[in-house]
Amino acid sequence: MPASLTTTFTNRILQGAAASLLVLALAGCSTTKDRMTTGSVPKLTKPVEEMDATELRSATDRLGQAYEKNPRDPVTGVNYANLLRMNGRDTQALAVMQQVAIANPGDRNVLAAYGKAQAAAGQFQQALDTIGRAQTPDRPDWKLISAQGAILDQMGRASDARQRYRDALDIQPNEPSILSNLGMSYVLTGDLRTAETYLRSAASQPTADSRVRQNLALVVGLQGRFPEAEQIARRELSPQQADANVAYLRGMLSQQNSWQKLAAKDKTPQAAGDSNTN
Repeated sequence: MPASLTTTFTNRILQGAAASLLVLALAGCSTTKDRMTTGSVPKLTKPVEEMDATELRSATDRLGQAYEKNPRDPVTGVNYANLLRMNGRDTQALAVMQQVAIANPGDRNVLAAYGKAQAAAGQFQQALDTIGRAQTPDRPDWKLISAQGAILDQMGRASDARQRYRDALDIQPNEPSILSNLGMSYVLTGDLRTAETYLRSAASQPTADSRVRQNLALVVGLQGRFPEAEQIARRELSPQQADANVAYLRGMLSQQNSWQKLAAKDKTPQAAGDSNTN
């Protein structure tokens, strides 16, 4: 398969995979304050990642009202921006975090959340700079390092991204979110076999969550093993969540034959060289 055609397939099919990588990395960058348990901030009845669309909207409305009452409060602002991003309202989340960052310029948690909002809005270089300011060299935060890796992947800098993931693993060995991000980095360059190795390792960790398993399901499906992918996608989820995930997988794999051709081409030495090129 010509390199230009490989690029076309990669760009078309992996847009969702790239988004999945960024969402997982930035969600993993949450702090204790992000969990909505402090002050007068409305508390949630379940983790954000397990909410359906109606629950997300309701929680966002409640946090929006709290933010209107006190837009300078860092905990309220960070929580509200996180929920806005979960609802796909990235531009509004960025605007919220800009205001919160102005009011709290030295707050590490605010800077980290501001960087997440910038990345979600496509401002990748600004996000790297902001997250870098949130980092402390004497006590580096592996979650921030992994988030930097995800942003670098979005910028097409796969080699730099993978080094950041390995730096994060040096601090937090076998962390499933880092292993998943590393696996998805290989997905973005078309190396599905290597991606599956890392994602299986991630999914086997005791603390792996459903997002890690959905990434594994995606990679298995991209290699043409859809029954296995569907089985993975349905594990430990409610029927409604499982149906939604399977529908998403079917959409992502609508051009599965193209990916099978790409996987076959990847067996040749030349394709292996192409897959490692930024």
